[in-house]
Amino acid sequence: MKPAVSYSYDFLSSMHRQGDLAADSLISKVFTDDTQKSAFRSILDSLNSNTQLNQVDDFYALKEAFVQPTKLPDWADQKLMKRGTAFFAVHATAIMNLLGLLSLPYCYAAADGARVLDLSERIKNKPEHRLGETADFVWEVMAPDAFKPEGKGFVSILKVRLMHAAIRFYTGKSSKWNDDWGLPVNQEDMAGTNLSFSLLAIRGLRKFGLSINYEDQQAFMHLWNVIGFLLGVDERLLPETGKEALLLDEAISTRNFKSSAHGQALTRSLINYFSSVDASFPQKETMQLMRYLLGNEVADLLALPPQSAPLSTVYFLKLINNFQLLGKTSSRFAYQQQRFAFKKTRSLPLIPKPQPYTLPAGLTS
Repeated sequence: MKPAVSYSYDFLSSMHRQGDLAADSLISKVFTDDTQKSAFRSILDSLNSNTQLNQVDDFYALKEAFVQPTKLPDWADQKLMKRGTAFFAVHATAIMNLLGLLSLPYCYAAADGARVLDLSERIKNKPEHRLGETADFVWEVMAPDAFKPEGKGFVSILKVRLMHAAIRFYTGKSSKWNDDWGLPVNQEDMAGTNLSFSLLAIRGLRKFGLSINYEDQQAFMHLWNVIGFLLGVDERLLPETGKEALLLDEAISTRNFKSSAHGQALTRSLINYFSSVDASFPQKETMQLMRYLLGNEVADLLALPPQSAPLSTVYFLKLINNFQLLGKTSSRFAYQQQRFAFKKTRSLPLIPKPQPYTLPAGLTS
């Protein structure tokens, strides 16, 4: 897949200033003209399946701007991907809960990355949109048919990849951004985010009391490596083993995790949203669960109160997640069953109904 990489401080520093050349070049060409930009938005909004992706290429005749946007990398292992999808299908409800309680707040501990999100009033003031879009993305790339013609995996990934490029484009023009902070949504940030959906999900499941074997861990991480590659993440930042993933996570967190007003504000916004849509799940319990999952060091950076989750709550979560494993069924049926239940209840963390996809119009000045 890739040569061995040392996640040194200097290497990650260079990644902190690199974006995604292919996507950035395309956005720069398209966004220089309002008419062209409007047409481009319309095309993206109309895409609902992988088979429609040729519309983007044909309209702009810029096939060279993306390297095989509808093809998997040569090193992608179909068997591992299938196993990773099946693993998600079994644990989908728990993983989606971890999205709001662990993955997103973990990302907010990275001060510069949180600063980019904080600049977007939409993300800060309407966390339900961020949660809804992220949840829909995860469901679509984890679907059994995600990378088949009728699936939505390639489409969803392309939209997120372009959204990242659009954020870099607009942030670069904002007077609020200081180049000393690095490049917005840079390679190091994207690698950290990818780990938050793979490594952190595995870690969270284990904290929920689930026993995850090495083969399932490898399959799930391989699936997210494929997704990361298609999102434009440098291959050197896609760890092949659990040990490499731990080393990369430690290196990124050591460089980037620090107490910041931005990260704390985003975390408060997330917690306030949870309690606003379900009063039966109070803020105190939300913060206690976050601290339990994040660990004290990261929780302190996010200014979460120093209160441990009650043993009864932790035990209940472990019991619920272990009961989910008792029923044996096909991965496709398990996926459909859990997604239907999730859409119906929005589950914890109370993800809102999906919103129409749009590229960001710009950052506040």
